[in-house]
Amino acid sequence: MITAAKICGITTPEALEAAIAGGADYIGLVFCVKSPRHLEIDKAKELARQARGRVKIVALTVDADDETLREIVDEVSPDVLQLHGHEAPTRVAAIKKKFGRAVFKAIPVATQDDADKACDYADAADLILFDAKAPQGAALPGGNGRTFDWNVLDGVSEKLSFMLSGGLQPENVAEAIASTHPLAVDVSSGVESAPGVKDPERIRRFLLAVKTAKQT
Repeated sequence: MITAAKICGITTPEALEAAIAGGADYIGLVFCVKSPRHLEIDKAKELARQARGRVKIVALTVDADDETLREIVDEVSPDVLQLHGHEAPTRVAAIKKKFGRAVFKAIPVATQDDADKACDYADAADLILFDAKAPQGAALPGGNGRTFDWNVLDGVSEKLSFMLSGGLQPENVAEAIASTHPLAVDVSSGVESAPGVKDPERIRRFLLAVKTAKQT
């Protein structure tokens, strides 16, 4: 089985084309004003128009209210809503029902207890995204370039379909796939030359590493 791949934090047509050319399955558009990858609606619409029918479009939000989600769904029309905040299982289920989109729920992980919390979302989310827990005082819940101990997923990962994130890059993604057996992997800062600036060559190398990785 080939692991699916998501390039998150796309902000330019060039980065989008690099992701598509490399065989990405998903691209992520970020709607979080504190992030260097944040997009205004008009720019997101243009990127979504360029991507539609060529790759799945994921809209990442953080504790967004219904009004914000409605604008994103109506204007950008993503395939997936990725929830990266403190959304409870009931909120995740409500968003999926209200907006009629697949929903990914990010779970910040540092310990086994953190990973276990993902089970609470098993019936609410279409896919769990395990990400490294942000450092104390960090402005962003994700995209911080941090890894976590993949061993804490033992036992939980067998019960859930999940995407792995957190500090992945071309140099370590094959090892991550072999260690955790994810359905998909997600990268943002690991394919950047500076915060929010995607490097097409690193995107190409990351996607090649994913497509040739072996699940042991």
